[in-house]
Amino acid sequence: MGAVEANLVKECKALLIDAKTEVLNRVRSTRADLHFEDKGGDEADQTARVLAEAETLSLHERLRTQLVEIEMALARIENGSYGICEETEELIEPERLRAIPWTRLSIEGAEIRESVQKRYAR
Repeated sequence: MGAVEANLVKECKALLIDAKTEVLNRVRSTRADLHFEDKGGDEADQTARVLAEAETLSLHERLRTQLVEIEMALARIENGSYGICEETEELIEPERLRAIPWTRLSIEGAEIRESVQKRYAR
């Protein structure tokens, strides 16, 4: 098992920092969307508002999850384990790291994990 090239790690770290900034900005924006002032309106208006709030909360949760993944990837860069598949312990493909810099799985590792999850989902 080798190590990820230093240039690729540097490139991915920059991608992760940019992604973190974008996610944090989106979190701030979704928080602003949660503060609906007008609580009046008929039943249809209130239902639409509740559905919009639920959608905003769901988006906020997905962003929070992505932020955790980004932070974990930055920690793996710091501890030297970045770019190593959690499933196969092989190097993750450089193209995959560039596309999803917070990924913890190689393509093969993702397929293994997906097949295991399908097996236990029945």
